[in-house]
Amino acid sequence: MSPRFDGPGIVVVGASLAGLRTCTALRRLGYDGRLTVIGDEPHPPYDRPPLSKEFLAGRADGADLSLPGAGLGITWQLGRRATGLDLTARTVEIDDGALFPFGGLVIATGSAARPWPAPAPPAGVHTLRGLDDARSLRAALRRDGRLLVIGAGFIGSEVTATARGAGVEVTLVEPEPQPLRRAVGAAAGEFLAALHRRAGVDLRTSTKVLSLDRVREHTGARLSDGTDVTATAAVVALGSAPSTDWLTGSGLDTTEGVLCDRHARALLRDGTPATDVVAAGDVARWPHPWADTPGITLGHWSHATEQAEIAARSLLFPETPADYRPVPSFWSDQYDVKLRSVGFPALADSVDVRENDPDTRRLDVAYYRHGRLIGALTGNRVARIAAYRSRLATDLEGEAGATAAAGR
Repeated sequence: MSPRFDGPGIVVVGASLAGLRTCTALRRLGYDGRLTVIGDEPHPPYDRPPLSKEFLAGRADGADLSLPGAGLGITWQLGRRATGLDLTARTVEIDDGALFPFGGLVIATGSAARPWPAPAPPAGVHTLRGLDDARSLRAALRRDGRLLVIGAGFIGSEVTATARGAGVEVTLVEPEPQPLRRAVGAAAGEFLAALHRRAGVDLRTSTKVLSLDRVREHTGARLSDGTDVTATAAVVALGSAPSTDWLTGSGLDTTEGVLCDRHARALLRDGTPATDVVAAGDVARWPHPWADTPGITLGHWSHATEQAEIAARSLLFPETPADYRPVPSFWSDQYDVKLRSVGFPALADSVDVRENDPDTRRLDVAYYRHGRLIGALTGNRVARIAAYRSRLATDLEGEAGATAAAGR
């Protein structure tokens, strides 16, 4: 089944989890035409969550992270970076000037780590997004050294926990009063701060790194609290940004990500869907009924896999596109605490802290907006998260039914 895309077939830009899962869904849904994947890294698709944990700790290697892609009939174009998109000519341009024509296009280029904002970061300063980044950072970690981590978000916190587990001294600097405060609020943030401090981390909250320099084999940092920190390596963990540079001038709306409709169809700047162009994963900005903005972006593993399925269906069956209305979820393992979250804790206007005990390492926080459950976060209470998810899913289904009944 591939009459719509005879000839050049479907091109997927992004050898990512979302890109690979879209390919898998396309084949499962009956597409048997040409399928080409373009990726800027030299590696086939791999799993990224272990990079800051098992891989960094040396308990996993590159081969352990590989994602299964055999048997899908994919023509791989790896180590080739997309530089332009012409929707009229229906071609993707890559960094050597070559043009790849397409009938259908999947945008799955993910996101990139935000770099240190100074013009020229000194040597010894790392970011962590891809496999090569993780290899470089792993080689830089020394048991007798000190690591400076700038930013206590998910990546910064996981790198910190892994490094401490390996016996590395760590200074973690965070401008907010608690780690992950914007994502999970103050109460959960204080729980996470206690984990870091009990593990021996030099946690500096409400503090910024003002400057970095390199003196011989060490990285020096001047902090806003007036102190200086010297480390053998530094990690800049300031979040990520959708990888949309190559789409400049294409006509797509790429403000803070590739804006999509609820069917994962990429939208032009006039708000209409581009013909046979979909997006999935970190790069996509899409509307969720619980969000007040036209679009949100998520960097979650589950989002990449779930939206890929919708993108494939919308590409193959444009007359009956599927809706994407997930209950978002993410996980993070820090020290020996399994953090699990569903919904949108960041959108809450109130919280119910049902359990917060750093001694037993257990956490259970429910998040509400306008008195209605909108998210939950647990630590070492994995079984409880299923009940939260079920309740949120029921609410979403009810809203979808009401919307359909109202003809919207």
